[in-house]
Amino acid sequence: MSDESDLQKEQDALRKKLEDLTLEHRDLDELLSIATSSPSVDMLKFQRIKKRKLAIKDEIRKIHARILPDIIA
Repeated sequence: MSDESDLQKEQDALRKKLEDLTLEHRDLDELLSIATSSPSVDMLKFQRIKKRKLAIKDEIRKIHARILPDIIA
């Protein structure tokens, strides 16, 4: 039974992290939209935001894969 509860705790933690990353990804998307509409865009900051957003996207994919692993039929 302990293994099941440990697995459930891990799944819950992954879902929470996924939720947090999804929110951060959305926030960065908004920042990028605002930055592109601004006449004075700090390109270095813009590139850092884009890089962080891509890293979050990769992390989201990894968490999805852990929560719902591919099952070969």
